[in-house]
Amino acid sequence: MADRTMNPGTPDCRSAGRYLWWLVTQQRGRVLAGACLGTAWMVSLTLPPYFLSRAIDDGLAKGRWPVLAGWAAAVFGIGLLNAWLAIMRHRTMTRVRMDAAFRSVQVVALQATRLGAALPRKVTAGEVVTIGFGDAAVMSGTLTVTGPGVGAVLAYAVVAGLLLTVSPLLAAVVLLGVPLLVVLLGPLLGRLRGVETAYRVRQGELAARFADIAGGLRVLNGIGGKDVYAARYRHGSRKLRDQGYRVGAVTSWIHALGVGLPTLFLGAVTWLAARMAVQGDITVGELVAVYGYAAVLVVPVSFFVEGGYDIGRGLVAARRVVHFLTLKPDISGGDLAPPPAPAPLHDPASGVEIAPGKLTALVSARPSEPVAVLDRLGGFTASEATWGGVRLRDIDPVRLRERILVADNEADLFAGTLRSVVAGRLDAPDEDARGRTRSLNEDARIRTRSLDEDVARAIHAAMADDIVQALPDGLGSAVAAQGRNLSGGQRQRLRLARALLADPEILLAAEPTSALDAHTESTVAERLRAARAGRTTAVATTSPLVLDHADLVHYLVDGVVAASGSHHDLLRDQPGYRALVSRGTDDDEHGADAGGADGDSGSGGKRGGVATEERTR
Repeated sequence: MADRTMNPGTPDCRSAGRYLWWLVTQQRGRVLAGACLGTAWMVSLTLPPYFLSRAIDDGLAKGRWPVLAGWAAAVFGIGLLNAWLAIMRHRTMTRVRMDAAFRSVQVVALQATRLGAALPRKVTAGEVVTIGFGDAAVMSGTLTVTGPGVGAVLAYAVVAGLLLTVSPLLAAVVLLGVPLLVVLLGPLLGRLRGVETAYRVRQGELAARFADIAGGLRVLNGIGGKDVYAARYRHGSRKLRDQGYRVGAVTSWIHALGVGLPTLFLGAVTWLAARMAVQGDITVGELVAVYGYAAVLVVPVSFFVEGGYDIGRGLVAARRVVHFLTLKPDISGGDLAPPPAPAPLHDPASGVEIAPGKLTALVSARPSEPVAVLDRLGGFTASEATWGGVRLRDIDPVRLRERILVADNEADLFAGTLRSVVAGRLDAPDEDARGRTRSLNEDARIRTRSLDEDVARAIHAAMADDIVQALPDGLGSAVAAQGRNLSGGQRQRLRLARALLADPEILLAAEPTSALDAHTESTVAERLRAARAGRTTAVATTSPLVLDHADLVHYLVDGVVAASGSHHDLLRDQPGYRALVSRGTDDDEHGADAGGADGDSGSGGKRGGVATEERTR
């Protein structure tokens, strides 16, 4: 089970039908067991009417009580067998559905990881959630046809054969009537696929809008836009409700006809059999058997209808999943190994070169320009950027990510304890187990203390000690998703602490101090240089407090290096650079006096007079 969890397999994305078939082939044994159990259960349902007919004709009608008792015992026994088969069928098909659902969730999650930075540009977060959970559940229900669906076909054939021994006319009515019922529902099933597709699309759009509102609630409150967005959401919700009514109208007709038509068919067959019994063409026992056979047929016919309904919905859901799985990342990457030793990063488009073991700063009047350079140097954007002479796009992306970290100023903060938020992907101890100290062995306690020490050092380097002290449980305090229970400056310092704890060979940070006041920023800049001593680091910033600690500064104009040198050399020789980085000096000094107690800047996320752009990775 663990292996399946780690490797769900390679899905067949050539079409929706092929994807559903792939889900079947990934668990052939279980599906086969479900088909066998479903078939045995369906066929066994046809035996009690036959046993009853024999009990009446051979026992009750002739007064042979031992024979009657024997057939009654057979009815009781087949009832027990049917109960056991029904239980095992349901258990097996539940496992089939669960496997299909979780396998789809896994491939969707892996594809989301594979798309990486391209994901937000290709699909919304709400749509990913809808696909990964809603559509996965719908597709898993479709696999029910592999069990009872197969059994329904065989049970239908068995009933027709049994009726043939009673009356060829009755057998002909059954053989022709059941397919006619299924054909009558065909147009409704086709219409269902259309309205279901439209409903799913609108549902994904509304989920995305809700995620956007929830994520930006603070901002919406601040600019007074909450009511506007709430009104838009209500409007979208009403349209989704109306679309849901249309789906429900078609679905109700399908379910009503799925139950009503077999019942009418049962009545017609019973009426015909009763007339034949009155005329003496069949016996009373055979009449009872015909009624039982017709009643049993309601079950497989209902499964035919439900199977068609489930397949239609499953194909709609599978199309959405296949579309998502066929999205391509902006950069697919190659299979070359990265340089074995520290080497310079070079971006030909801008002329920027990041020397190994140095702190390099990128400065521009347009914040998007140095950020775009960092994206290229980090391998997140297709370019001719190289690392030690090897093009980044030719390097294995997994190995590239192990050594180069791009610290986005708007990187996600997942819900969890403060310790887990800062630790990131490091092997953090089980939070529940931490409270059971006696159950931890000595190695686990040493590992826990070591992680806490590393986290504390990273937090100190990011000057985030006050965050730990202010929270009630220190490192064990809960942090909400995206750090919504923290201020902007606190979130920024936690992101920086997380990047420093990861200790990558190359750290590329975009505006890591833009939301901090001057005093806090000066300390963070000093500690950042100390923490990254001997490691390759590049920052995009216009803050003179950070630039003063840089070994080399690249001044960009129109996205290209206009001058390079130390901060003081550029101040002396470049008037444009001097005007840019000096423009926010007065604001910085004011921020040092008026900044919040938690180290936030009063400038609303600006440094050097240039606003930091929000970016989603």
